[in-house]
Amino acid sequence: MKPLTDILEQRISTAIREVTGQDCPALVRVSTDAKFGDYQANGVMAAAKQLKTNPRQLAEKIVSELKLDDLCEPPEIAGPGFINLRLNDKCLTNRLLEINTDEKRLGIDKTDAPRTVVVDYSGPNIAKQMHVGHLRSTIIGDCIARLYDFEGHTVIRQNHIGDWGTQFGMLIRGSEDIELENTQNLSNLELLELIYKKSKQRYDSDAEFARTSGDYVVRLHNHDSEMLEKWQKIREDSFKDCFSLYDNLNVTLKPEDTRGESFYADKLVDVVEALKQKGLAVESDGAMCVFPEGFTNKEGEPLPFI
Repeated sequence: MKPLTDILEQRISTAIREVTGQDCPALVRVSTDAKFGDYQANGVMAAAKQLKTNPRQLAEKIVSELKLDDLCEPPEIAGPGFINLRLNDKCLTNRLLEINTDEKRLGIDKTDAPRTVVVDYSGPNIAKQMHVGHLRSTIIGDCIARLYDFEGHTVIRQNHIGDWGTQFGMLIRGSEDIELENTQNLSNLELLELIYKKSKQRYDSDAEFARTSGDYVVRLHNHDSEMLEKWQKIREDSFKDCFSLYDNLNVTLKPEDTRGESFYADKLVDVVEALKQKGLAVESDGAMCVFPEGFTNKEGEPLPFI
């Protein structure tokens, strides 16, 4: 169903062209005050100025050419040349009946210019339950994705996760010998969260544990089969709970929408090399970093993207 503003804009612009011989937009807007009608065409003054003629007289000529009986009561001219329009009962009835019979779209057309839109939302943490910040971005993000879907755009949903870092070395190492009590009623994700907390404590206080955890990360990044298998199990246990929650909330994120750091791991070398060649990436404290202009910490010092 074409919006009424578009229909009125087209017809009044046609009438302006027939009267003046010029292409001048009608500039149809919703009236700001209901006593002046439902819509108002404001383009006559601009057309009159262009033609150096009296705007009200021009408005009278344009109104005489208008063919709006199927939509409006007789148009009214106000002030120096505004054209006020009030929808008639027949138009309103037909529009409402059309909306009523279109249960899926309620008479709303899809966009004439579809685009590809990426919506990045949710972003839960591995081995942790989602908190209110994750839930908020999940609901807001899904609403945005659904609106773009409804308009007819191609929507790429993205659920970005950190799944290739130090925490996996700690988790894998901690799962080997950390003992937990009273876990019979806990989900896999709750168990992982407990292991993570205890592993972090060990990592901060036990140098040997920290060293082994670091070795495990290196083995993971080198695609060691044992580490990859344990890493995959941690991811699966984490996302089993997440996607159960998504289903309960009727969120449209699916497993295939997930993109973790691991997905980009084999692509980073080329990206870093390209940034180095452009002079954008520099070494800082042993890490390759980019320092965007104007991006600083609270002390005003340059803050890097690592």
